[in-house]
Amino acid sequence: MKPLPRALYIHIPWCIKKCPYCDFNSHEQGNPDFAGYGRALLHDLEADLERYGSIPFVSLFFGGGTPSLFPPQHLEPLFQRLKDLNLVSDITEITLEANPGTLDLGHLSGYHDLGINRLSVGVQSFNQGVLKALGRIHDRDQAVAMIEHAKAIGFTRLNVDLMHGTPGQTPAIALEDLNIVRDLEISHLSWYQLTIEPNTAFYSKPPKLPEEETLEATEAVGYEAINSMGLQHYEVSAFAKAGEEVKHNVNYWEFGDYLGIGAGSHGKITSERGFMRTQRTRQPSNYLARTNFYATERPILDGYRGAECLMNGLRLKSGISYTYFQERTGLDPIEFRTTHLMEADRLGLLKPERFQASRFGWRHLNHILEMLI
Repeated sequence: MKPLPRALYIHIPWCIKKCPYCDFNSHEQGNPDFAGYGRALLHDLEADLERYGSIPFVSLFFGGGTPSLFPPQHLEPLFQRLKDLNLVSDITEITLEANPGTLDLGHLSGYHDLGINRLSVGVQSFNQGVLKALGRIHDRDQAVAMIEHAKAIGFTRLNVDLMHGTPGQTPAIALEDLNIVRDLEISHLSWYQLTIEPNTAFYSKPPKLPEEETLEATEAVGYEAINSMGLQHYEVSAFAKAGEEVKHNVNYWEFGDYLGIGAGSHGKITSERGFMRTQRTRQPSNYLARTNFYATERPILDGYRGAECLMNGLRLKSGISYTYFQERTGLDPIEFRTTHLMEADRLGLLKPERFQASRFGWRHLNHILEMLI
């Protein structure tokens, strides 16, 4: 089996305040040891490279938590090592998640100087009432100012995260959010519905969410507004101008490989040991105290591998080809389709000759995914 494309995910676990809907590995920061964490990331990377070998990364992604809290100087050794090993180049997509209200704008220049060339800005809404309901600590003006400052520094690739289906949101409020994105001339948008996840404050005390009729009206006006911006709907919740699709996430959706370093990070790797998932310890204090940086591994068994691949790949509007499926799973695509997706074919939810939702199936994607569970 030929090597799969490989990305690198770096987890920064701290945030100023944990949002009530967040189920990610994030911890209110206190007084974090940023310098020590930067050194730990470097050791973590070296351990993975020793175990899995060195091939250039198609992308890097700093996620969290709130990566924009992290002083850029403590990432310099990691970037230098990546460059010394020729694992990144001037054309490697390198994304950092940034949250308005938490960012020292002076850090932006430092990130840009390191080689970070794409920002994903966690706005969620520009409406003050919605922001308050979501527990966000920024306001509309801070979000706009941060985006404009990033563009002035030289960040030409910007994503904005927006939620819909949030407490108190109406179709008019959602449209106002999208009109601000239009005016800011953003080239990539993540627009997704709020879901209440276990182990969150919202799960313990659910907020009042919009009725189904309001959700449908919001989606209708939202999709029309996004289409008018020239953003193409290429994944369930992702929209981009031509050539601005995010390589890192596409690699996930196409079941490529990725190393994951940092507290609580996950990875997926194909090696002589087979198809493996990796995971680091979640607690930052435990992560910083480690002397052994090898991740915990578990195999992705045949019975789950095809389903995992398609639960990602079918999120792409283009789906994935049979060739991709076979390369990335080692399984026969026709046999898998016949065994697991006969009902989807009977209902006309999939296009023939590849794993791709039909126009009807795209509207009922959750039904297809349920067949894979």
